Amino acid sequence: MLDKLRVALVHEWLVDYSGSERVIEQILRIFPQADVFAVVEFLPKELKGFIQDKSVQTTFIQKLPFTKTKYRFYLPLMPIAIEQLDVSSYDLVLSSSHAVAKGVLTSPNQLHISYVHSPIRYAWDLQHQYLREANLEKGLKSWLARWFLHQIRLWDVRTANGVDGFIANSKFIARRIYKVYRREAHVIYPPVNVEDFQIGVLPKEDFYLTAARFVPYKRVDLIVEAFAQMPDKNLIVIGDGAGLAKIQALASNCPNITLIGYQPPQVLRDYMQRSRAFVFAAEEDFGITVVEAQACGTPVIAFGRGGALETIQGLHTDQPTGVFFHEQSVASLKIAVREFSQNSDRITSENCRNNALRFSPERFRQEFKVYVQEQWELFTQTLS
Repeated sequence: MLDKLRVALVHEWLVDYSGSERVIEQILRIFPQADVFAVVEFLPKELKGFIQDKSVQTTFIQKLPFTKTKYRFYLPLMPIAIEQLDVSSYDLVLSSSHAVAKGVLTSPNQLHISYVHSPIRYAWDLQHQYLREANLEKGLKSWLARWFLHQIRLWDVRTANGVDGFIANSKFIARRIYKVYRREAHVIYPPVNVEDFQIGVLPKEDFYLTAARFVPYKRVDLIVEAFAQMPDKNLIVIGDGAGLAKIQALASNCPNITLIGYQPPQVLRDYMQRSRAFVFAAEEDFGITVVEAQACGTPVIAFGRGGALETIQGLHTDQPTGVFFHEQSVASLKIAVREFSQNSDRITSENCRNNALRFSPERFRQEFKVYVQEQWELFTQTLS
């Protein structure tokens, strides 16, 4: 029955292929008949395969000056922009939302299901962190930012009422959805291309690995500082970003720490396969790289908050795949590294990979289709 429905798929912005776009890719495999909508779309031609080379209906923001590189600057206009997308001719509206996509307007005769990667992070519990990182704690610009964030919170709560069913990408986000909207959410973990990450054929080497964009919340600085105090343990850092200069300064005069910049996926995979453990210090909603590392048979040393608690089996389990540290501090991470060294014989590559297989694209498609089918049957009962 689902293949007969007229389906609209709404996303915030389509500019690259990362975590939320992988969700779009798999939804389109379930609903190949869906039409795609977004605030803006600037996908390079070589990336359009994941949306099946479909044309994308966009908003007026698409044509505003400098949008291709500065689309995020138009966030204050995005609530009104998303409301201008006309999806009134569709039976089923699916939104993939981490900012405004769930705010698309629907009627009582349409079923709207929203897959939420997170409520708008910088408007809710991360507001103060966002203002600090953007240097907006004082002055007129600070008050303008605070006023806008207040307004978007009001809009965000109001538009939650237009969603018939919420799906969260983790239990952590389900709790955030309930905190913000007072709505229960069904949890379906996002898809991870685990088949692209296999256990390496070569033995593990004597180095730890971290890979991330150098932005404040990823806490790469914390990892580098900790290993700077552990000169007997080698660390390889993959990534780049606005915080590069700070990371370079922290790693200077540390022969055990090697920065190799951004690397393509096949190089990242090679390092994951060969590393003793993958180190992860962010509080993420889910954390795809953590799962990719485990798919390579590599244990993870991670900050024990957010999605990591759902994707890693700690030492308290029968088949552990990693070790948690419970404070974002150098001291706590150093203790976790020592704990990993003492217990590494309990963590096998096979257990790591088997744990990662729980997050395959096939599992995502099956769970998503079942949920939509159930919601559609309940919805049609209310129409009869």
